Amino acid sequence: MDYETLDLQNDRDIIIPRALYMTNKNSFEKDITKLEKIYTSAEIIEQLKKTKELLSNEVLELVALRYSIPIFYRFSKNKN
Repeated sequence: MDYETLDLQNDRDIIIPRALYMTNKNSFEKDITKLEKIYTSAEIIEQLKKTKELLSNEVLELVALRYSIPIFYRFSKNKN
C-alpha cells in the first residue's frame, strides 16, 4: 500500500484503525488526540466498529470509555 496516496476522508477506514493498531494505555491519549484533529468521534467509532483490523480489546475499551459508549470488542471475552 502506498501511504502517500491515501486520502484522509476516502481512506478513513484504513487510517483510523491503523493509527490505533499499536496503541496501549500509555500512548492512547496522544494517539486518539491526533485522530480527533482530523475526524469526529462518530467517524472514529464507526470505523473501529466495522474494521477487520485486529485491534486489541484494550484499545476498544479505551475508545468506549473516552466517548461514553457501550464497550465493544473485537475478540470474545468469554472464558469457557
